[in-house]
Amino acid sequence: MTEPMVEVRGGVFWMGSDDPLGFPEDGEGPVRAVRLRPFLIDATAVTNASFALFIEATGHVTDAEHLGWSFVFVGETGSGDPVVEQAPWWAAVEGANWRHPSGPQSDINDQGGHPVVHVSWHDALAYAGWAGKRLPTEAEWECAARGGLDQQLYPWGDVFLPEGEPRCRIWDGPFPRRRAGSLPPGTGPVREFPANGYGVYGMAGNVWDWCADWFDPVHHLFTTRDNPHGPASGERRVLRGGSHLCHPSYCNRYRVAARSSSTPESSTGHIGFRCARDIPSGD
Repeated sequence: MTEPMVEVRGGVFWMGSDDPLGFPEDGEGPVRAVRLRPFLIDATAVTNASFALFIEATGHVTDAEHLGWSFVFVGETGSGDPVVEQAPWWAAVEGANWRHPSGPQSDINDQGGHPVVHVSWHDALAYAGWAGKRLPTEAEWECAARGGLDQQLYPWGDVFLPEGEPRCRIWDGPFPRRRAGSLPPGTGPVREFPANGYGVYGMAGNVWDWCADWFDPVHHLFTTRDNPHGPASGERRVLRGGSHLCHPSYCNRYRVAARSSSTPESSTGHIGFRCARDIPSGD
């Protein structure tokens, strides 16, 4: 059984942001009118339980398993594995993969309802094909994340803590040195917080979602705005939504319009995905 899907009716929505809190080099702006055909999107990120069914049915071996390692946040591993020079909070951990998210000593026995992580873009694409789905385009992802709200910062509106209550899982405290707040570290259940106006959960924080598109900071300035797709080729695929490691002190990319990217074979402890599907004409 795969994740239930919700219908997004499509039409015109305002994509992107000119927010000064954004990252101009990411190509968030300008705000532009985009038209989409109706589509379906998973109500949640793909869970460990659903990914396990895919593995059992297909025997798929993830990129992290092929490589023998994946990137783990240093706060989740006590090992002395090499760190990324430009981002020293990441450790390359031998034996880390979707079954063992913090390394060989860890497991997902009590995390069936958490989003699967340590999955590359290739792994996400393979799952989508098995499920009879596909990965969402970046435009579809943003439309679904907005939940019908026009140019709001977050899937629930402009106020980050409505009535003082959190609506997503991000880093709470000075990153990466100390974590505060009541939420435990790492990923949370895919339905931990309320859905947005379209009935979609977790479009901010928790884990990044892979999108179908190649990443380019300027491609959208020159391409069609009618059911747009990314460029025909590239080096990195689009990531959307932010993760449990985002914090306004260095990365506020849990905003709806924010963009990021990674190479399609990459995997980390904060990247997951969700799927989409066309609605046949006449349905």
